[in-house]
Amino acid sequence: MLLTVAPILAVELKPLRVNVVAPGVIDTPWWDFLPDNQRQAVFAEYAGKTPVGRIGRAEDVAEAIAFLVSNSFMTGQVLTCDGGLRFAA
Repeated sequence: MLLTVAPILAVELKPLRVNVVAPGVIDTPWWDFLPDNQRQAVFAEYAGKTPVGRIGRAEDVAEAIAFLVSNSFMTGQVLTCDGGLRFAA
């Protein structure tokens, strides 16, 4: 939903800037519900589907956010941070 709302909010809330970061599979404690061996298997499967050959780290998402914060000319954008997973066949 935020993917379609970001440009609308950017116009409605101007001059405030509104941007969205859309992360892919990121190695965070959210995955702790899986036993370690299953989690590693899921991560390996997703990593194999990405052009970058790995899953994301929290730092990857933080860097995407920092970019959007630092660029005062960007608004209404959705920055996908998924290692190219959306291109997986």
